[in-house]
Formats: sequence, structure tokens, C-alpha cells
Amino acid sequence: MAEDRDQQGEPGRRGERAPYTRYRARRRLTGGGERDAALGGVGAPSPPEAPRQPRRPRPPDAAELREQRRRGPGRAGPRAAGWRRWTTRKRIALGLIGLLFAWVAFSLVLFLISSHFQRTAIQSQASSALDPAGSPLTSANDILLLGSDRRQKSSREPGAEKTGFGRSDSIMLIRTGGGHSARLSIPRDTVVELPGHGLEKINAAHEYGGPKESIEVIKRWLGVPINHVIEVNFENFPALIDAMGGVDYTGSCIISKLDGGFSQGGYTLRLRAGTHHIDGKQALAIARTRENLCAPNETDLQREEHQQALFNAVKGRLLSFSSFVRLPWIAWNAPPTVISDMSGETLLQLFAGMAISGTPPTRVLKPTGALTLPNGGAGLTVSEAARRAAVARFMAG
Repeated sequence: MAEDRDQQGEPGRRGERAPYTRYRARRRLTGGGERDAALGGVGAPSPPEAPRQPRRPRPPDAAELREQRRRGPGRAGPRAAGWRRWTTRKRIALGLIGLLFAWVAFSLVLFLISSHFQRTAIQSQASSALDPAGSPLTSANDILLLGSDRRQKSSREPGAEKTGFGRSDSIMLIRTGGGHSARLSIPRDTVVELPGHGLEKINAAHEYGGPKESIEVIKRWLGVPINHVIEVNFENFPALIDAMGGVDYTGSCIISKLDGGFSQGGYTLRLRAGTHHIDGKQALAIARTRENLCAPNETDLQREEHQQALFNAVKGRLLSFSSFVRLPWIAWNAPPTVISDMSGETLLQLFAGMAISGTPPTRVLKPTGALTLPNGGAGLTVSEAARRAAVARFMAG
């Protein structure tokens, strides 16, 4: 027994087991030693820790976006893919807006260039008869719109006016700017007193003295200021309508022969009542129709209504998406169709003011009587009361 005890307990003797060293568990830095002791000894298991709160996602930085672009869209995370879609849409939207602004700016430049080189200025005598006014975009302006019945020298129409100023084919007053919007058509057969000529139809004023005489006669007869004048150049008018892609005209039946009709080298217009998409030649025929073969009893009042309907069709087309697509072509062809005292910049302000002010109702200075002129022709008269009422509506519009 003693020998066995010596072999087990005392070192240095033969047959003894090699001594060993005991190691104690290292104390935890967070105080785990005391917790282990409390649980019953060294190395006791610690209780489970509380779960960590998830971190909020953050948008990828520039380096991560570059790496994701290098790896390809299929391997990017959901946050990166959403961020990239948002930036792509933003770039596309900004690109489209920039393209629209560039399209409009290009069209404006074309309009100004065309105005400088192709627009015909009104005679200086006519400009001297006009009243001063502010910008047509911000202040009220009264514009006299005239169309002459003078034909081209190559016209074969019997009795066509080929020299001089010609009589007014259409007479319209337009009030726009500063919140105003009104139009007043004056029938060409309306009788007025012309200086040096006595009683005459109002359209004869243009034949005797051009736009200057028309301005002075209308100012004196109606008692309204006239700030600008526009005379339609019918030779270039069809090109403008065609540049717009035509217009949608709504009106009654019209059959007329322009410059003698097809049989004499001119143009014949045939339109049924309703809405039609017309081109430049058809629009010109409507504007210049003096005798409607479809309605022989039609008076000058219906003719003025046809012209205002055409004016509304042109304006409506200009405000359409189709015209926005064609804007550079319209901008280039618009200035040659007008003869005016206004520069290209002022014309732009006028068109912008008319677009903002909307479309006013069609008004025609209706006659209250009729008389026979000294030369035997028939004319229309307007009473003083009717004239004042029409002017009051026009100025208030």
C-alpha cells in the first residue's frame, strides 16, 4: 500500500507518473469571472446576449456606385438598383426639358432672322399715323389688320386690281395685351365720309391712300386709338398655312373662284358646310372670297364671319402640339406674310399676348341701314348709337 502511494504521490521515484500543471480560466474583460463564479465555477456558460438592432440602409457612395456599374446591373443590390433607376429617370427628364427649351430657342432665333431679312416694313407715312403704346404683352394695344384685294400681275381674274394699293379685302381691329382680348370686324361695304371723296365705302380708303388713309379714317370714324397695323401679304400667306400642316376650318358652304377659277388659271374653292382640314390655297380662297356661289344672297356680314372663323382656326392650330413640332418651319414662314410697323421682337410679344389672352367672341360691326352711293353702288350704314355700343364692347374686351 505504501509503495502504491509512493508511486502516485511522491515524485522522483521510478514508475511515477509525470507531473502536470493546472491552468485556470482567464478572467473576462467584461467582468465574466465574477459571473462565472456566481454560476458555480470556472468556464460556466454566459447567458445569451440581446439581439442587435438592424442598421438603417444608406445610399451607396460614389465608389460603390462605380463598383456596381463595373459588376453590372444584375449583381447590384436592391438599394443600389433603386438609386440608379431614380438617377436615370432624373437625367432623362432633365434632358427632355433641355431639348424642349433648345427647340423653342432655335425657333425664336429663326423668327428673328426671318423678320430681319424677309419681313416688309410698312410705309413711314402709315407709321406716323399710329398712336404710341407699351408692350403688346403687358399693356393694351389696338392693332388694325388689313387685307388688300390687289392681285398679282399674272392674275387672269376679270376686273382684278393689279396696281396701286387696292381696296381693303378685310378690315379687323384686334385688342390684346394687359388682360384685354377683343376683335371687331368692319364690313368692307360700310359707308363713311372720306376726306376729299365724300361718301364712300370704307374699303376705298386703302385704295386712295394706302394703310395710312385707312388708319386715319377708322380712328376718326370709331374714335379709337390705333397703335399698330398689320397688312396681310396674300402672296406668302399659303406658305404659312402649309408650314402649319393646314388648319381645321368650320363654317358654312363656300364655292368661290379665285383669280377667275380653274378655267382662267386661278383657283376654285368648293367646301361643304362643316369642318374641313384645309391647306394654304384653300385658306387664301376663304380670306379673299367676295362672291360665294354656294350662297348668292350672302352679305358682307357672312363674309366677315368666314374670315373670323379662319382667324380662329389659324390661332387654334398655332397652340396645338402639331404646331410645336413644326415650330421652326412656322417661325421661318410667319414674318414674310405680314407687312407691319412692328419689329420682330414686338411681333413676338404680340403673338405671345394673343396666346395668353385666349380667343374672344366673334363680333362684327352690324349695319343698321343701307343707301345708294352717288356712283350707283349699294352701301351699308351704321347708326351712331350702334357704333358707340360696338366700340364700348371692343375697348372693354
